[in-house]
Amino acid sequence: MAGGAAGPAQCLSYAGCNFLRQRLVLATLSGRPLKIRKIRAKEEDPGLRDFEASFIRLIDKVTNGSRIEINQTGTTLYYQPGLLYGGSLEHDCSPSRSIGYYLESLLCLAPFMKHPLKIVLRGVTNDQVDPSVDVLKATALPLLKKFGIDGDSLEIKINRRGMPPKGGGEILFACPVRKVLQPIQFTDPGKIKRIRGTAYSVRVSPQIANRMVESARSILNKFLPDIYIYTDHMKGVSSGKSPGFGMCLTAETINGTILSAELASNPQGQGAAVLPEELGQNCAKLLLEEVYRGGCVDSTNQSLALLLMTLGQRDVSKVLLGPLSPYTIEFLRHLRSFFQIMFKIETKTPEEEHMGGEKVLMTCVGIGFSNLSKTIR
Repeated sequence: MAGGAAGPAQCLSYAGCNFLRQRLVLATLSGRPLKIRKIRAKEEDPGLRDFEASFIRLIDKVTNGSRIEINQTGTTLYYQPGLLYGGSLEHDCSPSRSIGYYLESLLCLAPFMKHPLKIVLRGVTNDQVDPSVDVLKATALPLLKKFGIDGDSLEIKINRRGMPPKGGGEILFACPVRKVLQPIQFTDPGKIKRIRGTAYSVRVSPQIANRMVESARSILNKFLPDIYIYTDHMKGVSSGKSPGFGMCLTAETINGTILSAELASNPQGQGAAVLPEELGQNCAKLLLEEVYRGGCVDSTNQSLALLLMTLGQRDVSKVLLGPLSPYTIEFLRHLRSFFQIMFKIETKTPEEEHMGGEKVLMTCVGIGFSNLSKTIR
């Protein structure tokens, strides 16, 4: 399926349960079969977890002709990718991970489908582990637009919120298909001009959202006046099945860079109760931390940006990132084994950039990937 892959692609073999999503996504895009052994083989409860099984089912839904073989204990997985098909779908995500876990991978695959993807995902919309739907909506969609994936049909819509442990949320994700991606030169983040955010509360007092907003503003107002944080209190059916609250903040620069931070309350019955004031303050501090790290793409979306640069036309793409997260570093290794692509990595010290922490300038030449499954009308 990938442009330039000649002959039958050899099977890649890995051991361990880490980075399962990365491996499945890259195998699907490159068309190379994949074998993962020793998935939690030494643990008391060996094999794939329910959220990983749910993810494999989701990959099976969006592709056509994939072969997936899992052994009896669930410790070995063989995956031979089919064509990315798309269309209108529904999927019930496992409540042990949030919808963001599934959506992150769908964002990587969606532009390369045969038919535009329109999928309804149900489960937990906001938790403390994965990026929430709010953050992906605020940061990943503008990033896709930079690569030429835009139009009215690109959207993430939150119909219902669901907090852990029971979930009950629902979102709609729609994305158009593209034949080729544009290369990007995105090296100047620019200065921050405004801060936007959402404070949400479900099945708790609506006043909690206002308390979070007040405390976040008390910190952020010292830096710039243009701050607007929406309060989103969902009632009735649209509030899911568990109580909870949280906050998502985004800082936007004059050049269109969007940096984000978020926090959610502890799930019902787990851990100590969190004060809304503390949560608001901590979320504001996390945003300032993210601004300090800087770069043109925030740490949540580093791997998405690098993937889209790899799959671009045979042209040079450059992006300036903050310090690379361990997940991104492993992603770069996987890109090398699936697509034989290497990035040129230059570190920029704070003195050169005059702001924040160390930055990394990533440069690569796209592999000229063209979407072969897209129907030509």
